[in-house]
Amino acid sequence: MNKLYFLLVICIFIGCKKDTPKIIPAVKKTAPAIILTDERKVQIDTALISTFKSETLKQFYNSSENKTVWGNLKKRTYVLTQLSKAEELGLDPEDYKASKLKKFEEKISNLSDSDLSTYDILLTYNFEKYLNHLYKGKLDPKKLYADWDLEEKTFDVNNVLIKAFNKNKLDSVVDNIQSKASTYKQLLKALEIVNTFPDDDIKTIESVNKITLHDTNTALINIKKRLLFWKDMSGKDSLTKIYDQKTFESVKKFQERHGLASDGVIGVGTINALNYSKEKRKQQIIANLERWRWYNNDLAENYFIINIPDYSLNVVESQDTTLVRNVVVGTSKRKTPIITSILKTVVFNPTWTVPPTILKEDVVPAMKRNRNYLAKKNITIYDTSGNVVEPNAWNENKPGNYRYVQSPGYNNALGLMKILFPNHHSVYLHDTNHRNNFGRNNRSLSSGCVRVENPLELAQHILDDSEKWSKDRIDTIIASKKTTSIKIVKKYTLYQWYWTAWSKKNQLLFRADIYNLDSDLYAKLRH
Repeated sequence: MNKLYFLLVICIFIGCKKDTPKIIPAVKKTAPAIILTDERKVQIDTALISTFKSETLKQFYNSSENKTVWGNLKKRTYVLTQLSKAEELGLDPEDYKASKLKKFEEKISNLSDSDLSTYDILLTYNFEKYLNHLYKGKLDPKKLYADWDLEEKTFDVNNVLIKAFNKNKLDSVVDNIQSKASTYKQLLKALEIVNTFPDDDIKTIESVNKITLHDTNTALINIKKRLLFWKDMSGKDSLTKIYDQKTFESVKKFQERHGLASDGVIGVGTINALNYSKEKRKQQIIANLERWRWYNNDLAENYFIINIPDYSLNVVESQDTTLVRNVVVGTSKRKTPIITSILKTVVFNPTWTVPPTILKEDVVPAMKRNRNYLAKKNITIYDTSGNVVEPNAWNENKPGNYRYVQSPGYNNALGLMKILFPNHHSVYLHDTNHRNNFGRNNRSLSSGCVRVENPLELAQHILDDSEKWSKDRIDTIIASKKTTSIKIVKKYTLYQWYWTAWSKKNQLLFRADIYNLDSDLYAKLRH
């Protein structure tokens, strides 16, 4: 009986013990099996695969049981052709060993098993590298820039390649993985267009004073050569030093293509744009193609897209551009960050809290000169307990110990409205108290946020409720000077991006590289 009781206790004890959590091994995503045909194939030494230090490559050949896969001439030819013409997509064929692979192909019938294995691995490795670069770019923007806040793009290259390989659809894989965005396609067209121009050897146009219609200036000879080269001026020209009507109209056309004030006045901006050679413009296009590979491949149904160097905001809904706005963006010292996000809230009558950079560089020096500087701007100083601090009691040696808040109103730094969206840079879209700046040609003037022209119309549009948020209702809220936050119900994605080149109707379009990013990016792409 005692034995029975003891066994019963043991059973209860075991039954009441907490279940030890089972460790579930991580499931390794495996690529589909590769369907091999009857062409010559050899077993590959796995040590050879390991020398490439690529987990993706190992997984690829696991799918073929470590046998060579490129025995089919048609499939090899497709890969070789794609790599050899990588330049048409702005990439360098030699990044993918195009010449070396061509030499292997020329002697394929005489290759030993060992050399055939090497050739096969090189084909796979370089074609997958090429596909990765086409899908998400050659470089990682997060390693290049602290203010580029883009989600990392993931790409299962083995899955894509093997499926295309097995279905004999390799001829469509390159097109399928590239961005479908119209700007990306316009950039590819721009590269095609710029390659039709001959090499140029036009001398640099020296900086000159402004040249206006009917002026005489020796610089006009090379200016006319540039206009003829880029086909902004047609026919033949006697290349005189006189700024005649024909040249004037051609300059205006050139200025419009480059986002300059198309007034026909030849100033520093026009001279700088004219001095770009064909090769520099080509490099600029290639740099922009790389950027567009970093961006989302498919754009949302409804979105705001801001092109920072173009100083423009487009609202696109169901593939239709419904609003276009001029914007003001950050200076080269206080750049507007690159962001993809979701619009969340409209705030009418916002207060403005002075950010640290502006406090340090602008406010503190001004306050030291004049203690009434903030009072004149309707900015109140608060201590850490939330108490108002009089300007005379402000400690100039410890400016960071205070909060500086500007009251709502027409002259608030954020104007009458701001639009919030999640980001790591504390930026937003907003109105401004410097509304005359939207008429300027160069609008790189802000401290990082994007200022929007006619923002109340924009707010009414995106709140998308003509009864609840009519113009009269919004005007009433503004008149109250009471800070009012409204959730944006309709989903809009925000693309706050940077590109300086594209094409339209077979014309090359360029913008000034306001943050000086193009040349450096191109150099990194080619090294």
